[in-house]
Amino acid sequence: MATVEIRNLRKAYGVLEVLHDISIDIADGEFVALVGPSGCGKSTLLRSIAGLETINGGEIHIDGRIVNDLAPKDRDIAMVFQNYALYPHMDVAANMGFALKLSGRPKAEIDERVGKAAAILDLTRQLARKPVALSGGQRQRVAMGRAIVRDPKVFLFDEPLSNLDAKLRVQMRAEIRELQQRLGTTTIYVTHDQTEAMTMADKIAVLNAGRLEQVGAPLDLYRAPANLFVAGFIGSPQMNLITGSLAQKAGADTIGVRPEHLVVSRDGDGWRGRVISAEHLGSDTFIHVEVAEAGRLTARTVGDMPVAAGDDVVLTPAEGHLHRFGADGKAL
Repeated sequence: MATVEIRNLRKAYGVLEVLHDISIDIADGEFVALVGPSGCGKSTLLRSIAGLETINGGEIHIDGRIVNDLAPKDRDIAMVFQNYALYPHMDVAANMGFALKLSGRPKAEIDERVGKAAAILDLTRQLARKPVALSGGQRQRVAMGRAIVRDPKVFLFDEPLSNLDAKLRVQMRAEIRELQQRLGTTTIYVTHDQTEAMTMADKIAVLNAGRLEQVGAPLDLYRAPANLFVAGFIGSPQMNLITGSLAQKAGADTIGVRPEHLVVSRDGDGWRGRVISAEHLGSDTFIHVEVAEAGRLTARTVGDMPVAAGDDVVLTPAEGHLHRFGADGKAL
């Protein structure tokens, strides 16, 4: 286990700077998710920590040691890639123990480490199989096992679940989180899926266009976004963002309210609008409402809410749940 400290990190490809002055502190044993839209720089940041990219400025500390000039193999990290990167001609045991074999470890030690990792990952009965005979979830476990056997100070995950179907992603994210808590290894996890980040991470770092927008615990980012980008990115469905007269009345350039904090009623004071559509999902109903002063808003309410397209409703922000943003996009 180890701390990771990133200080004023910069990365450029020629004249194109893709990471701008990034600083993040990651505690020993902490699970940190790097999130943001495609092209925001999160995978480049991860690869920079791994030593797969040469940085143009700043420092990367792992366990108190500056690793800027160290090769990836000397940084005591293990990386799990999006495409698993398994050797198709090797069985599971050989795949998991390959890095140890390259480093000259004794066969008995390799077998012991592979056996322990396989037991943790429920892969013992698959050790003699080739990757082609495995399911997507099992291949992902093999990739994780290959990282575990090295007993690194830091795990790095680069969108490891993006190739799995929706049901398996939910299962695997729970398994990865449980495994990380069991091992206690410091983990940095890249994903474009903010739901993955919210459910797995101790701390989330939100990136946008190579800049760090906000770092904090998942619920802190959800409840108190630092700016409009974080407000719109964190949360599903995303926060309703409103400009114009309603925002001006609240003393802001933009106001925001999350769908679950819009109270839906048939009459009373509030924002009057007409239902465009209603999505009944069983436990929840998402109601899309056109409000003259605000545009289209989404409200989240109980699953048996009796509402349909064409209904007139009133939306009222729950007290204490209105977010205000200035002209610069920062929270007021």
